[in-house]
Amino acid sequence: MTAAGPSVFLLMVNGQVESAQFPEYDDLYCKYCFVYGQDWAPTAGLEEGISQITSKSQDVRRVLVWNFPIDVTFKSTNPYGWPQIVLSVYGPDVFGNDVVRGYGAVHVPFSPGRHKRTIPMFVPESTSKLQKFTSWFMGRRPEYTDPKVVAQGEGREVTRVRSQGFVTLLFNVVTKDMRKLGYDTGPPDTQGTSGPSPPQGIPR
Repeated sequence: MTAAGPSVFLLMVNGQVESAQFPEYDDLYCKYCFVYGQDWAPTAGLEEGISQITSKSQDVRRVLVWNFPIDVTFKSTNPYGWPQIVLSVYGPDVFGNDVVRGYGAVHVPFSPGRHKRTIPMFVPESTSKLQKFTSWFMGRRPEYTDPKVVAQGEGREVTRVRSQGFVTLLFNVVTKDMRKLGYDTGPPDTQGTSGPSPPQGIPR
């Protein structure tokens, strides 16, 4: 009697939120969470996390380094709703209030191996100069009530945003049983390293 084939495949992701460049800001921390489709479910690891506060490096690069680990495993029956990681970066304003300094999102790489991604970040903007002054004075900048909206397209066209900073992510991706279910994710060699991709997640 032949054994039954797999009914699900696994996507294992680890890596780190490596660093960021925000020339105008310092003492920032980062939150991340994953957004995925209805057929996906986490089986191990953490779906969200919050990093330590970091200051800019003292060299000429002036980079904010977190090296904050990511480790999660998903299972699914089909690739629709492939997971995205959503990043939110926060830091103090002139009054010491924590305000958002950038949002960004990118899909977990589809092919196994080691991948580096640089994500352009953006922030929502007030629709008028009066609202902009009021939000600055009150220490309450425009921000999303749910950062996961960044990974969705609905309603994004009516949001006024401004580009601000970049975050670099490092992914190590392993898949299991995708080929057995008929999905081709590229060459079987999982040791290859892909270089930085073109920026993804630019707000539309």
